[in-house]
Amino acid sequence: MNEFLLRKSNNNIWYGFFTQFYQAGIRHGISTRLGGVSSAPYCSLDLGMHTGDDPVKVQANRKLFCEAVGVNHRSVVSAQQVHKDTIAIVTQADAGRGADQYADALWETDAIITATPDVPLLLLFADCVPVLIFDPVQRVIAAAHAGWKGTVAQIAVKTLKMMQESFGCCSTNCLIGIGPSIGPCCYEVDEGVIGPLRNSFPEWQSVVKPHGDGRWMLNLWEVNRQQLLSSGVSAENITVAEVCTSCNNDLLFSYRAENGHTGRLGAVITL
Repeated sequence: MNEFLLRKSNNNIWYGFFTQFYQAGIRHGISTRLGGVSSAPYCSLDLGMHTGDDPVKVQANRKLFCEAVGVNHRSVVSAQQVHKDTIAIVTQADAGRGADQYADALWETDAIITATPDVPLLLLFADCVPVLIFDPVQRVIAAAHAGWKGTVAQIAVKTLKMMQESFGCCSTNCLIGIGPSIGPCCYEVDEGVIGPLRNSFPEWQSVVKPHGDGRWMLNLWEVNRQQLLSSGVSAENITVAEVCTSCNNDLLFSYRAENGHTGRLGAVITL
């Protein structure tokens, strides 16, 4: 059975992992807020270079997290995420972009793909949905940042499509991990979100529950899962963590639960 589990590393960092990726030999992890060096309100494993936290502490946190997962923190490729659907393919030449400086990160990019070993992909989250993808046949990985805008824009599906077009990946071979984010228990939205969702996702009523006049509880996990299923991904290859960042604010950063004053989780994956 595919699962999302937590583990504590030898350097005292707690992070989550997908058993199907682990069994495939893919180093990856989704950080928690535990084990870092940052002070409140970023306590303690803040990985965001743009949160207002001390950048020296963030760099130290990134090093700790990468060491826990088993990747080289100096080779990480990260992005300046803007809730759009821009996707970048990176190679060894990009290694280290955004690793220590936000200004060096990929410009206005919300998903990254690589077929190059030892070039870790790192995206940041504090309620939005992390989507990790691995094709074990073509040996290609990707990470996507799917907030509600990215989800409406089908960024996970578009990432998968670019993997197909650029590397010959097949949807049925791909393993998908949908990580912790704000869950349907806590994600209350209004017409400003439901309107665009309704226009892009015909099955929108299957992923919402009415919550008062003009309000709904939205399940972003299920939207992304259904989008990927419609793109040919096998249901048994999709693992949904089903962990809410807002409900578990003692373990995970939540932008909404902390009124925007918080750190960022990291999702990292490497071949």
